[in-house]
Amino acid sequence: MKRLLITWALIFAFFTVQAADITPISTALKGGDASSLTAVIDKEVDMALPGSSKKCNAAEAVVMLNTFFSSNKPSGFTVLHHADKKENGFFVGKLPTSSGEYRVNITYRAEGDKAIIQSIRIE
Repeated sequence: MKRLLITWALIFAFFTVQAADITPISTALKGGDASSLTAVIDKEVDMALPGSSKKCNAAEAVVMLNTFFSSNKPSGFTVLHHADKKENGFFVGKLPTSSGEYRVNITYRAEGDKAIIQSIRIE
């Protein structure tokens, strides 16, 4: 009986833990489409791009990313590391562009199965 209860508890825990989906973010980075990130950027986000760093709202973050992508056309994006906790997570990726390769660090909070970006660092 004890084993049965433990087994059910483990099965329940497995199905209730959901990782936030970072696919829309990585797809937007791969295509250099900052506008598609509007729905997944928090109200305030910490931005750090080569030559600028500031805390801004979602609209400003999209403008900053569009400016970056206009000078550095992405040719792909690869997630190198991804870690999720209950309501927060981060991932690190490699962004090859027309002007060189960049390392991207993104932190987010989970809202259901959706990842809401809290910070973006491209270096």
